[in-house]
Amino acid sequence: MTTELTANTFANVIGSGIVLIDFWAAWCGPCRMFGPIYEQASAQHPDIVFGKVDTEAEPVLAQAFEIRSIPTIMAFRDGVLVFEQPGALPAASLDKLIAAIRALDMDDVRKRIEADRATG
Repeated sequence: MTTELTANTFANVIGSGIVLIDFWAAWCGPCRMFGPIYEQASAQHPDIVFGKVDTEAEPVLAQAFEIRSIPTIMAFRDGVLVFEQPGALPAASLDKLIAAIRALDMDDVRKRIEADRATG
C-alpha cells in the first residue's frame, strides 16, 4: 500500500527505516505505467514505506528536491537519501534497488557523508 506524502507529512515519514518515494503526476504517461509496478512492490514489501508525491499538488516538495523529470524515484534509509533517479523502473530493477538498499551498511554511509562534509 502506498502513502500520499505532503509537505506537512514528508519529514515525519522519511525519518526511520526504508522509504521509497515516487514523484509523479497524473498527466505523465510513464508515471501511469510505473504506478502498478510500484503498487505491486509495496504489497510485496510491507516493511518498507512506499510514498508518492503528486508534483502538481505538492510543488513545494518537487521544487525542494529539484525534480526536473517525472517519475523520479528516491530512497531514504534512516532519514538519509541513498538513491535518486529519474525515470520509471521495470519491476526487476525496482526489486534489485530494494535489495541493495536493504544491504547498505548505514554506519559506512554515515562515515562517507561525514568525510565528504569535512573535505567539501
